[in-house]
Amino acid sequence: MNPVTLLPFIVLIGAMFLMTRSAKKKQAAAANMRNEMQPGTGVRTIGGMYATVKELHDDTVLLEVAPGVHAIYAKNAIGAVLDDAEYNRIVHGDTEELDVDGAVVPDDASSLTEADEAADDDAKTDLVKKTESDDAEPADDKKSDGKADGEADAK
Repeated sequence: MNPVTLLPFIVLIGAMFLMTRSAKKKQAAAANMRNEMQPGTGVRTIGGMYATVKELHDDTVLLEVAPGVHAIYAKNAIGAVLDDAEYNRIVHGDTEELDVDGAVVPDDASSLTEADEAADDDAKTDLVKKTESDDAEPADDKKSDGKADGEADAK
């Protein structure tokens, strides 16, 4: 056979090997993470539930989902093992351990306008598009077709 005709098959087999190899690495890392769980560790399940590990068994784990509420899950259902600071931040709302190096972004735009208002209290921004007729003196709005106020069109 001609080597040029075999080249697409070789490339295809190589690509399949690389894809399965990376998938196996991810599976091994996830299994290693699950095996390193200890009682008292905060975890997130693949369904998005946060809980604390109470007991570990061969294929299952006992989780405390709320004080006094326990549930048994398969070890494969653990999506992530969280460190204590991250678990407390998410579950209990602790914010004291956050490291903020940059500027704090406000939740709304009200703080963005305070400095502008203090700088120029009298200046207001007009967001209406002006036309040439707006710049000129306002003309007399009354139509001067020979009628006085209150007269109707009589035909």
